[in-house]
Amino acid sequence: MPVSLVHEISALWSEYLDGCEVGADDDFFALGGNSLIGIKIIDRVSRDYGVGLSVRDFYLAQTPARVAELIAQGRART
Repeated sequence: MPVSLVHEISALWSEYLDGCEVGADDDFFALGGNSLIGIKIIDRVSRDYGVGLSVRDFYLAQTPARVAELIAQGRART
């Protein structure tokens, strides 16, 4: 998976988490993420990357690196 995608997802999370610094393996909920923010990020991923993530998959992934993997898998299927 491209490292740049992980950085893009980390930056996206930072944008929605009040600018806090987000690393590739940081946990969404430990950073203060909640269901409303999660839905906003899922919507943004759909618009920006053309990949639909389920709420369940997003919450189970929990880190930018794992969400980036889901995006890469979704892109490969299309």
